Amino acid sequence: MKLLVTGGAGFIGACFVRQTIADTNDEVVVLDSLTYAGNLENLAGLEESGRFKFVRGSICDPEAVEEAIEGCDAVLNFAAETHVDRSITDPGIFVETNVQGPRVLMSAAQTRKLRYLQVSTDEVYGSLGPDGYFYETTPLDPSSPYAASKASADLLVGAYITTFGLDAVITRCGNNYGPYQFPEKLIPLFITNALEGRELPLYGDGLNVRDWIHVEDHARAIRTVLEKGETGKAYNVSAGGELNNRQICERILEILGKPWDLVRFVDDRPGHDRRYALDATLLRTELGWEPQVRFDAGMQGTIDFYRDNTQWWERIKSGEYMNYYDRMYAQRLADSDPQPSGQGVHT
Repeated sequence: MKLLVTGGAGFIGACFVRQTIADTNDEVVVLDSLTYAGNLENLAGLEESGRFKFVRGSICDPEAVEEAIEGCDAVLNFAAETHVDRSITDPGIFVETNVQGPRVLMSAAQTRKLRYLQVSTDEVYGSLGPDGYFYETTPLDPSSPYAASKASADLLVGAYITTFGLDAVITRCGNNYGPYQFPEKLIPLFITNALEGRELPLYGDGLNVRDWIHVEDHARAIRTVLEKGETGKAYNVSAGGELNNRQICERILEILGKPWDLVRFVDDRPGHDRRYALDATLLRTELGWEPQVRFDAGMQGTIDFYRDNTQWWERIKSGEYMNYYDRMYAQRLADSDPQPSGQGVHT
């Protein structure tokens, strides 16, 4: 089988690609525009397999998609803008990538009668109370512009299935952690800040609960849904790893032997969902998937990665990745106002 993996230079996509090359005989074409979170170092050495090809381009560009999709049997869309805080600053970028991009991909897949898998998120369901779980039948109720853009894509998938007969499935997963995660996310940010002796900024009271899963388990779940998932269905992906952000912070500091006084509580962000928790019975009982990485072992391995690969994340945290957003916002300002207004660019 030959797979088109969009966003394959990012955290989750790259893990899926590495697993695919290591564990199967499949060929993989990665389409990635290499924005701030795309990193070819995440895919280093895969060319040696003879079953890997990289194409630089955007999922919003039909010509780039046409080049990359040639000869493929299935499309897996990992490509997305994912940072919630950034979606509050500029929702337009998220609508463009997370809604328009899947439309372009699905149109190409439908024309060729290919299977399409949309990698979504538990955030499409909104906020959950102290009890209960999100099911695949839970109504979508997104709180942030990021979550709304992902929910829009999920609805568009359903429309393409009904209207055009697209062979498509959706996966919705909780918070991922593991090696190679971009250090703006909570766990790698806290690990790297602690290693540098810098403050760990904890939103609100730190008691927001998330459903944590190791990225390798998530990648295996996506493979399972690709091969066995029923057309038209969404599948929740969960390892049952509910922990609040304060507990995550405590685990990191404990393993690294760092003091709690590195923690700084900061104002909560707008629309910050209180709790996510997914019921993954459908994935487990119908498709036979089970998580393999226990949280304590996964966290230890993740910390070991960042401790042993300081050059990888130091280059990212140097500020260079912000240049992408600086340029994007500056261009938007220029397009809307040919005469510079003196307004600063948010980074």
